[in-house]
Amino acid sequence: MKKAIFTLAIGDNPMYQAAILSFQHYADKVGADLIISDSLHYPINIENPKHSASPAWAEKLRIGELLKEYDRVLYVDADILITPNARNIFTEYEDPDCIYMLNEGAHSDRSLEKSLIEQQLGEVDWPIVNGQPDYYNVGVMLLSQPHQLFSYCDLPLLQSVCNHIRFYEQTVFNYQIFKQQLKHTAISASFNRMDMFGEEGYLDADFIHYAGKGYAKNNRRRDVQFLKDFAQLYAGIVSEEDIKRLKAQAWQQYLNKIYKKYPLPNFLLKLLCERNVPH
Repeated sequence: MKKAIFTLAIGDNPMYQAAILSFQHYADKVGADLIISDSLHYPINIENPKHSASPAWAEKLRIGELLKEYDRVLYVDADILITPNARNIFTEYEDPDCIYMLNEGAHSDRSLEKSLIEQQLGEVDWPIVNGQPDYYNVGVMLLSQPHQLFSYCDLPLLQSVCNHIRFYEQTVFNYQIFKQQLKHTAISASFNRMDMFGEEGYLDADFIHYAGKGYAKNNRRRDVQFLKDFAQLYAGIVSEEDIKRLKAQAWQQYLNKIYKKYPLPNFLLKLLCERNVPH
């Protein structure tokens, strides 16, 4: 069986570099090819969107192309850290007819997303559990060749809604899964562990997702926190030199943001950060 792990990582962000090192370690362990998109292949026009939107989100359409070559594809966002002892998700979830993702709708109300896309594309039989709609997070997706999601999701569809709905590609994927009645199953939170589940024990998860502020006090500190955790988890696996280099890059990028934000001398800001920001 031919397996791939796919991610999108554009630029030299040290968090992305560390994430890719963790992905490669995992790919070697589970016998998968690691495929990285370092540029965009799906030209989408984001113009005056009503909600936050990025052209990079359309790159997930490449999963459909990869499924023509690979039996199974695991997509992971580049703000995810796969821990060294992570279980093999390919053997944990084996049904080739099923798409596997985290049902964040079970933990956070996504009624707005449902309402916005149904206003654009029409109502569907959307599963509602305990008064809240099911809604999958696409930061981690496991699909196999038989699954037809990408027969119903293409660039023109994303273009038609990207300026009108929240999380446009994620919401479209959910909409089409339910409209076309495609087989879907929720994965354990351990395979997409976000800070909505709290901080206790998060380093014990299989896949740690640093979406939003990502276990840090604020979004500016996210990359620093990612590299701090990476250094702890991958000590003795990744070279000490590489870990130090990536941590230093993340720290300097954080300081540069602070220097721009606050009208104090840089040396004083650096001293305050070194004393108060875990890194």
